[in-house]
Amino acid sequence: YEVMHLQKEITKCLEFKSKHEEIDLVSVDEFYKEAPSEISKPDITLNEPHQQTLARLDWELEQRKRLAEKYKECLANKEKILKEIEVKKEYLSSLQPRLNSIMQASLPVQEYLFMPFDQAHKQYETARHLPPPLYVLFVQANAYGQACDKKLAVEIEGSVEEAKALYKPPEDSQDDESDSDAEEEQSTKRRRPTLGVQLDDKRKEMLKRHPLSVTIDLKCKDDSVLHLIFYYLINLNVMTVKTKVTTAAEMTTPISAGDLLSPGSLLNCLYPGDHGKRTPNPANQFQFDKVGILTLSDYVTDLGHPYVWVQKLGGLHFPKDQPQHTVTADNSLSASHMEMTMKLLRTRLQSRLALHKQFASLEHGIVPVSSECQHLFPSKVVSHLVKWAALPYEDYLELSYTKDVVEAGLAEDTHLYYMALVERGTAKLQAAVVLNPGYSSMPPIFNLCLNWKGEKTNSNDDNIRAMESEVNVCYKELCGPRPGYQLLTNQLQRLCVVLDVYLETESHDTSVEGPKEFPQEKMCLRLVRGPNRMKPFKYNHPQGFFSHR
Repeated sequence: YEVMHLQKEITKCLEFKSKHEEIDLVSVDEFYKEAPSEISKPDITLNEPHQQTLARLDWELEQRKRLAEKYKECLANKEKILKEIEVKKEYLSSLQPRLNSIMQASLPVQEYLFMPFDQAHKQYETARHLPPPLYVLFVQANAYGQACDKKLAVEIEGSVEEAKALYKPPEDSQDDESDSDAEEEQSTKRRRPTLGVQLDDKRKEMLKRHPLSVTIDLKCKDDSVLHLIFYYLINLNVMTVKTKVTTAAEMTTPISAGDLLSPGSLLNCLYPGDHGKRTPNPANQFQFDKVGILTLSDYVTDLGHPYVWVQKLGGLHFPKDQPQHTVTADNSLSASHMEMTMKLLRTRLQSRLALHKQFASLEHGIVPVSSECQHLFPSKVVSHLVKWAALPYEDYLELSYTKDVVEAGLAEDTHLYYMALVERGTAKLQAAVVLNPGYSSMPPIFNLCLNWKGEKTNSNDDNIRAMESEVNVCYKELCGPRPGYQLLTNQLQRLCVVLDVYLETESHDTSVEGPKEFPQEKMCLRLVRGPNRMKPFKYNHPQGFFSHR
């Protein structure tokens, strides 16, 4: 009986499962490496597994006590931080109403000091809803205005609510779908939209503009303002611009100056070849083919012109002949073009306004030579301007004496064309003028036709060719003070002078009785020179005589 009892006790002991078996103790090597010698007791535990296990359990208990203390410290820190956060939240929640009241109270001061912080804050809040290209334009134009150009103003216009709605996912309309079957049964006579109506809707959707737009106002020294309104076409991924000019005082608009300040031609070819009639994004052509749009130029009146420089201001750059998957707005591209483009825009406006003033005088037969340019011409000029009028491009092409300019590629449909008529007695000199959009850095080109004793042009009279050369080739002498906006007026005055020289140096026909029709009033060193009988058209100041070049 005792033996059986002992055997049972031994079995119980062997089958006993201690709690320490469920604990993942650190490895033996790690235990001897990290545990202090008072706990590890290597001289005893290395040879006795039981003592080793007890020592490892003691080390586990020590570690857990340390972690428990650390846990209590962390909890205390957490409570402390939470209390601090609550205090700060209360402070911030009470700060907002105070700030609002301060901003409201400071509005008169902001207006008085021209520092509209409140308005700028609202603008930046609205800017969050701009599409990327317009946002890049807004940020870069603002930065340029603050740093370099105080007369530049940037604003955001349009509906913020509509812009927010663009990015909201469409709501599920399952109920509407279920009701649609019943409606179709009731109204069987309802017609489907025709193919033409569907295409019109698709075109409108494709040419859809973003609800928000960016307006830039460029103010010049004479208080005239160039308003630029930039739009973004969502589906075409291109930007467009519309223009408007506001002058300081009301200007009488000459008939011939109709195209000078018109939105369609004011910014034409700001950069060479950039006429804004084609979309700069090659991928758009594939989109146009789907909905039957031939070219974007049919819609530029409503949408604005998609000039290449407009895309660059928005940070968009498209490859020339290959569509790209996604073109993203690049800040650095916009920044690199901002300064040059703004200077070109301001120069273009000033040159057009200067031409506008000149045309008002030219239409009344007055060539307005400024006091700084009086020395370029003799004191007495008999020939006078009789007519100055705009000339359609097609009529310019039909003129017989303009073919050489057309063939040279110097007359394009983006240029402006005018007809001037200069008279003296029975002699009538017609001048067809090509005005480059880049005036005055690009000079106007004159073609002449003299009706006197027959029709004389550059093809049958060497002196007419020399007169054209005086006006077209030697234009740098006529630019006057910078920036040279008086060039056109000075060229017309030079034309009157060379006509005087041409007529006065003609030999008198002895078969005709009476005095000479055009008495010689200009002082010339030699009347004619060489076998071509060239006349002295060069005016020498201050001596006041004419000589050959």
